[in-house]
Amino acid sequence: MLSCKQLRVFVCLVFLTQVITGETETNTTTMPSYKVEQVTVAPLNVLGEGPHWDADRQCLYWNDIYGGTIHRYDEKENKAYQATVEGEPVIGFIIPVFGHPDQFILGTGTRVIRISWDGKSPKATKIGIVGEVEQDRTNTRFNDAKVDPRGRLFAGTMRLEECGDIFAARWGTFYRYTKTDGFKGLKTHIGVSNGLTWNEKTNKFYYIDSCDLDVKEFDYEPRTGEISNERKVINLDNGVRPPPFVPDGMTSDTEGNLYVATFGGSKILKINPTTGKIIMEIMIPAEQVTSCAFGGPNLDTLYVTTAKKEFKNKQPPPAGGLFKITGLGVTGVKMYSVLLD
Repeated sequence: MLSCKQLRVFVCLVFLTQVITGETETNTTTMPSYKVEQVTVAPLNVLGEGPHWDADRQCLYWNDIYGGTIHRYDEKENKAYQATVEGEPVIGFIIPVFGHPDQFILGTGTRVIRISWDGKSPKATKIGIVGEVEQDRTNTRFNDAKVDPRGRLFAGTMRLEECGDIFAARWGTFYRYTKTDGFKGLKTHIGVSNGLTWNEKTNKFYYIDSCDLDVKEFDYEPRTGEISNERKVINLDNGVRPPPFVPDGMTSDTEGNLYVATFGGSKILKINPTTGKIIMEIMIPAEQVTSCAFGGPNLDTLYVTTAKKEFKNKQPPPAGGLFKITGLGVTGVKMYSVLLD
């Protein structure tokens, strides 16, 4: 998710240590205790985003959008690596390529490019361009993206933050990409295309346009990748302008619950999409929480990315850090690599 002056809020961070324990109670039911730790070997990002747990490599990948870097965290080694791509100062997402252990796709501007990276070197190498959208525009870029269980890329665009208030225009589009069909627009008039996740058991797809201040559910057809029958799961708009936070990146667990990052809200919201209720708030010691993904050998660690800098205001450490949350008592859904060949 972007950073924007209009979204700036002054949240008092009561967490002053790198390790936080928390317990939330709903009515008479006690939620599991959890622990939040900063992954201190990872650098503080300008705008950390797009965490992707690769089960084959047992590593977490993510990107710093305006730092212009891609990152890998090796959980077993407890080491972090980063790289740049020549000529690409803005990177919207990073996703592994199926069948090619050292290849990835990146969202760069309105293009999706293919790169080679060994996960350790400080420089990654461009292989070529996968595709491009909105070639008539110079003021949009790719933001969040993920791959569905069939290997299809789902990604959306947004107006550049430098153009002003994100709520003032809806120039983005939400796309699906396949090798045979290229990019197909699924939804237009997007403000900021952001979080997305699937429930494979119920064939539902969940999506966030941050400017709508809600989470939407769609019927999802696995065979074709089509989405239909849009429904609002939860409204997060309290009527205040500018809003105290906007929903950003998102993931889900195997029980079907959603985990929504709040940019400006210092927390992850756990949401039951059936009832539309928030069933848990997971506090993060950074105001600008951008996204989350389950990882670890058992997919029971929730990794969280954050941002440290708006256009004019720098957040104090540990803002921009990578965090991991354990003790949630759930397992997350698997993430997939993109199918290009």
